[in-house]
Amino acid sequence: MTAFLSGFGLGLSLILAIGAQNAFVLRQGLRGEHVLAVVLTCALSDALLIAAGVAGLGALVEAAPWIVPAFRWGGAAFLLAYGARAFLAAWRGGAALQAGQAAGSRAKAVATCLALTWLNPHVYLDTVILLGSVSTQSPDPTRFGAGAVTASFAFFFSLGYGATLLRPVFARPSAWRMLDAGIGLVMWLIALGLVLG
Repeated sequence: MTAFLSGFGLGLSLILAIGAQNAFVLRQGLRGEHVLAVVLTCALSDALLIAAGVAGLGALVEAAPWIVPAFRWGGAAFLLAYGARAFLAAWRGGAALQAGQAAGSRAKAVATCLALTWLNPHVYLDTVILLGSVSTQSPDPTRFGAGAVTASFAFFFSLGYGATLLRPVFARPSAWRMLDAGIGLVMWLIALGLVLG
């Protein structure tokens, strides 16, 4: 049980920071658009990455030094484009939660979620290398990994479905403008960190 709780604690601490993926899940949760598909995509992706780290894939990533820079530049380009889209939405305004509002396609939401997850080099550093390395120090790496996976599922489902509590605030277009501007800023800051890092 100690290994499970250690994995849960470390996994949760790594995922709590606001990032591109979390901002997207929050936005989808607020809009009520394909929330189950989005949170499952995030949680299952994390589960695969955690399992790969616990199984020793971190050593492979460290052995192939071109992998992280490739994801760094690809991720930075994607985040710059996504951030520009969020800034444009903030500038145009007019968005608000409305009953009967048409939702975007599920495929597009899942594709965006996959890109925000798999093109982010921090995911590999945190989930595969860091969690994988720490799991080798655990008396039971499998339970440690199971704890980290559980933390991921708990966090994404809480964020996606808990966002509904903020819906009254986001019935106002000004709140959406602020959210979109904040998301654009987060995306560009992460992209800048990737380029400079």
